[in-house]
Amino acid sequence: MSNERSRATRATALKRLDRLEQIEALLKSDECPTTHDLANELGISQRTLFRDLELLRERGLPIEADKGRGGGIRLQSRWGIGRLKLEYKEAIDLLISLAIAENMRSPLLLASLKPIRRKLIASFSPELRSRVDTLKSRIWIGETASLYVFGSFEEFDSEAISPVNEAFLMSKYIDIAYSDQNGKLSHRTIEPHYLFLSYPVWYIMAWDHLRDAVRTFRLDRIKSAQMHDKSFTQKPKQPFIDAIDGIEPTTP
Repeated sequence: MSNERSRATRATALKRLDRLEQIEALLKSDECPTTHDLANELGISQRTLFRDLELLRERGLPIEADKGRGGGIRLQSRWGIGRLKLEYKEAIDLLISLAIAENMRSPLLLASLKPIRRKLIASFSPELRSRVDTLKSRIWIGETASLYVFGSFEEFDSEAISPVNEAFLMSKYIDIAYSDQNGKLSHRTIEPHYLFLSYPVWYIMAWDHLRDAVRTFRLDRIKSAQMHDKSFTQKPKQPFIDAIDGIEPTTP
């Protein structure tokens, strides 16, 4: 008897969960249904619907209703994407992407980018916030790559680039496996100081401990990467600016 009651309770809970998902989906549509119409569509009483709406509000869904008889219900007009949960690495990739977009100064994007970035970093620690503030100054945008370079461009390895992004943001040493233009593989320990875009090719402007000098590395040629716990101190900017001049526009 107890097993039957348990199964019945579980079935009722699952049925209500499905109904809550239906209500949320309907409220996200462009329509503004009345409680009467919504209850009829779901096959429940208005009293049950009101209980479901209250539960959704408790879960953080910002539901508002028009006053008066026959008024509709909807999500608040200023409601966005809700409680979006990002993994730490996803947040870092997004922050770097926002900094890149700001530096490109597209008039279609600039109006919204700063408030988006402010909201995103609000949940980070003070140390990470200060690092984010310096991102724009460490990302440089250059001229479009030549057709020759463009033709040699390859898709990034996302698994390799993710630790590069994190090491760049956090100013950490990183080990990379790098393939040169002839396909020769070498292993380097580098300090990723700046990012440079010669569209569509991205370069990491780094201090290379193998050569004990500034070197540039194409991101699409990094085959693997592993970040260290050890941090580096930002070096003077001029040697990295000089290294940009050394990037031959016709060399892949």
